[in-house]
Amino acid sequence: MKLRRVRSALVALTLAVCMTLLTACHGGDSTEWRLTNVTDHMPDLDFRLVDDQGKAVTGQNYRGKVVLLYFGYTHCPDVCPLTLAQLHAILQKLGPLADSARILFVSVDPARDTPDVMHAYVNAFDPRAVGLSGPARDIEALSKRYRSAFTREPDKGDGQYEVSHSSAIYVFDRDGKARLLATPANQQDDLVHDLQQLLSQGTGA
Repeated sequence: MKLRRVRSALVALTLAVCMTLLTACHGGDSTEWRLTNVTDHMPDLDFRLVDDQGKAVTGQNYRGKVVLLYFGYTHCPDVCPLTLAQLHAILQKLGPLADSARILFVSVDPARDTPDVMHAYVNAFDPRAVGLSGPARDIEALSKRYRSAFTREPDKGDGQYEVSHSSAIYVFDRDGKARLLATPANQQDDLVHDLQQLLSQGTGA
């Protein structure tokens, strides 16, 4: 019951952030987005982590790509695999345009999610997905940067535990600017529609 309450609270937090940003946004962007427009209301894509090849990377490494940032972990029993499967389906619908997109799956469980584990996990869903991990303090800082949240649940006694986490998807344009926020309330077609528009834009749009 406690885990369920924590998950409900995290979902509520995600929706609250979404509504706050939606209220803050104004008519400066004339594009008809279906997701929440967070242009100028969230920070640029910026981090220093390790990818699933064991290579140190930063947000700059993904300039020129439309990025879908998601916080999760490989032992997640339900939400993460469902989200990654849906993102794969969305990229499939986009066809060749999706070659300019990257899914960045940031682990909130760096103790277990080594680069090898992350590589096998994300590539089982989509070749355009990249697993990112690093020191716990860096993961926490990145989570706070985008107003996300996660909580490690108590160990079940056999070394196994779950991590409750927010479920928002943060979308950045080719210049690394935060543009859109997707939540579980959005349909696949909403993401397909908005990603198609972003992917059709060049840098400096």
